[in-house]
Amino acid sequence: MDGHRTAQGRLPGARHTPCARTRRRGACRRGLPDWRRSARERLEFAETDLLDDRGWTDAMRGVAAVMHVATVIRGDEPKDQSLVIRPALEGTERVLRFANEAGVKRFIMTSSIATVGYGHGQTSGRRVYNETHFTNLDNMKWKWAYCIGKTKAEQMAWAFAREHGIALTTIHPGAIIGPAVDQDASISIGMVTGLLNGRVAALPSNGFSIIDVRDVAALHVAALEHPETAGERYLATSDYTPFPQVADILRHAYPDWNITVKRVPDWIIKLVASFGGPARQIINDIGNEKVFDGAKGEALLGRKFIGARESILATAEAAIRLGLATKPVN
Repeated sequence: MDGHRTAQGRLPGARHTPCARTRRRGACRRGLPDWRRSARERLEFAETDLLDDRGWTDAMRGVAAVMHVATVIRGDEPKDQSLVIRPALEGTERVLRFANEAGVKRFIMTSSIATVGYGHGQTSGRRVYNETHFTNLDNMKWKWAYCIGKTKAEQMAWAFAREHGIALTTIHPGAIIGPAVDQDASISIGMVTGLLNGRVAALPSNGFSIIDVRDVAALHVAALEHPETAGERYLATSDYTPFPQVADILRHAYPDWNITVKRVPDWIIKLVASFGGPARQIINDIGNEKVFDGAKGEALLGRKFIGARESILATAEAAIRLGLATKPVN
């Protein structure tokens, strides 16, 4: 999950001793910035795999609550969708099962807006979604692996929680951007770095609900610290921002960089998406404006989420500083 390092970094500031379960213990430890050195000393690490039972019993020992933030997310659409669906669905079941066996009854899960705003028959215009909406996979003409995996995983998690008396909260981020702490950046941050690096030759018309990684982390911590959030879903979404607007914000901030102004016609994206590939991931958003109402999450935090413009510029600044974006040479 895009914000896992930030979530871990915030926990020591709360009233908890964090224990990180990761596939890459060394990389995760290095990912904590220097200003979190005291937090790093308090962290305990255990290596586990979402598709393997080994190590989970030990990893859950002494744990009071679980934040399940990990899944596979890709920039392309794999021909074998199980590469994405299995870690999402089987991985979530595995973490829940071992948590339950260890007597853990508090579980916070990072879900997605992909489990909220699809399969509702929207083909054009503006529509606002909130936590009462659930994606209907059976009503979707164009499905993509991430949406399938996350939707089925959340459905399974709620059923498991009801059966075993687990206090479950789900957090549903939009496109997570914001300041990266190392070069192991996310797919969403690639949206900004691709524009800066000149890799994006033309802009699709669709938009997305942006959320800053710092707000995603804060919302996870708030859910942990407020027992009344059990049984609730929270959208982590700030401004709906069309892709051309992201480019405009960057172009005004970095006028000497070659950020494209070209557009891709919707019909081309729909044609390409019909054959599969990365375009399949956005075809459901072409020609309509999906707005996800983050008011419930903002109420939990007691403040507004960071705005899209601030997040975009913070992403760009960090990307340049970390060498993820370099000014193209004309």
